[in-house]
Amino acid sequence: MMNKYWIFNETVPESMNGESLKTLLSQYWELPKHLVYSIRHGERVLVDGKYRPVNFPVKTGEKVQLTFLPSDFVSPFPDVAADSAATVNILYEDSNLAVINKRRGDKTHPNQPGEVGATINHLAAYLETENTLPYMIHRLDQETSGAMIFAKNPAVVPILVHDIASKQITRRYLAWVQGTGLSQTGTINLPIGRDPEDKRKRKVNGMGAVPAITYYEVIKEVGNASLLSIKLGSGRTHQIRVHFAAVGHPLIGDPLYNSSNESDYLLLHSWKVGLALPFSRKQKIVTAPIPAHFIEFQKRLEKRH
Repeated sequence: MMNKYWIFNETVPESMNGESLKTLLSQYWELPKHLVYSIRHGERVLVDGKYRPVNFPVKTGEKVQLTFLPSDFVSPFPDVAADSAATVNILYEDSNLAVINKRRGDKTHPNQPGEVGATINHLAAYLETENTLPYMIHRLDQETSGAMIFAKNPAVVPILVHDIASKQITRRYLAWVQGTGLSQTGTINLPIGRDPEDKRKRKVNGMGAVPAITYYEVIKEVGNASLLSIKLGSGRTHQIRVHFAAVGHPLIGDPLYNSSNESDYLLLHSWKVGLALPFSRKQKIVTAPIPAHFIEFQKRLEKRH
């Protein structure tokens, strides 16, 4: 039996003392206009137990209760089939979200109706005991491992999506790329669009190209390979893979953008996510341990050099 409603009990922080309730809801908690309208209209926002118009000020320490109904959301209950919780590796979890360590080779979500076996299906099985569902916030390519954020209720979905779009959620990756001699730190600023010759691929200045920025730092060089720490300035499909291929340092083990096969696996790992937790806005950094295929690759490299 899924939730008929979602209740949040929060406290007015010091930084919002004397601000209007509307400012607290829309600017500090980042609730979108339609949700603020819904809870206001339904008198489902209470301050110290009483309904208060949203233009009234709030004081530090006052208790704010928000109640959301399924009718407040376009899709309150995503259609996700549960499939074996055994593979789920939780890095961080609270009542609003889970950061999981995605396995290399698992899809993020199914592509066909009725398909299972994707990361979101495994998480749905894990969350069944809590009577809740996973809500998609962002994606990782099938061959990419590591930290990935899912919401656990529909109210925090727009908050997390907004934080990704406004770069308040930071994502750092590790990748082994071919070749050495990259500057110690650098920025790749090249627009990415579709590859007209292969619908699976993207390319620099391809069809419908949009701006894309990638920041990197060289951690180490071994033989003819470099280990990089990478931060995204934008979140385009295959961005890291396309950018490094374009500058002559394709990712090792990339089946789409690198013709050499020094690794059976794509060496790209979502290493750290930094986020302000919904409502409390506490800063949290979650790290996904370096996976076995990275460690094995480095050992093989070091043996040879």
